[in-house]
Amino acid sequence: MKDFIPLPVPKPGPCEDLTIKELIIHFNRIRPSIKRRISEFHSIIKSGNNDDIFSEMCFCILTANANAVKCHDAVKELCASGILMDASAVRIKPMIKGRARFHNKKADYIVGARELFKKNSCLNIVERLDKDDIIGTRDRLVKDIKGYGYKEASHFLRNIGLGADIAILDRHILKNLKNYGVISKMPSTLGARNVYLGIEGRMRSFSKDIGIKMEELDLLFWSMQTGYIFK
Repeated sequence: MKDFIPLPVPKPGPCEDLTIKELIIHFNRIRPSIKRRISEFHSIIKSGNNDDIFSEMCFCILTANANAVKCHDAVKELCASGILMDASAVRIKPMIKGRARFHNKKADYIVGARELFKKNSCLNIVERLDKDDIIGTRDRLVKDIKGYGYKEASHFLRNIGLGADIAILDRHILKNLKNYGVISKMPSTLGARNVYLGIEGRMRSFSKDIGIKMEELDLLFWSMQTGYIFK
């Protein structure tokens, strides 16, 4: 698994108080760190390493309602011990307990995803990702992988370098979209495809209006809430 170290960046103060102009100034201040992280994402798909891609798939299964750094550390340990690629859910469960919510279910989801992408006993994810149809690829991931909704599928695609124009609509992002008037209120649910795509479309328009790319805007908003750039 490729190691991602949190990149500390200055927090700009209360995010809801930033004007668009101040937001852009803050973005330009931390842009080198954002660019560095995006370059690391892109290196994963360029390498074509199915094991690294699968580890990111598992990370995104774990992160729903959980701490991203703790989930990353859990997947690193699973990879280092050799458990992630061939062990049963029973052996995975204690490794993720206390780091990911619903660890029993998520261990089952990891094993299910692994079996889904096995071909002749080897993982083969790359050939099933259509780089020319990311929206269609995301739809298939949501349909096929237990534990994936549109947020998790988008997160996975971004983390392997295929998410340049899609949104990871977690609470950090939604809070900022509301602050800037992109959405009028926090959605009660994002499960429906049309709801997710509707908000994503509004974020895409906002991204174009302020001249900050979607994948950059995601990391910018996330870092404004956390004080670091991660994944």
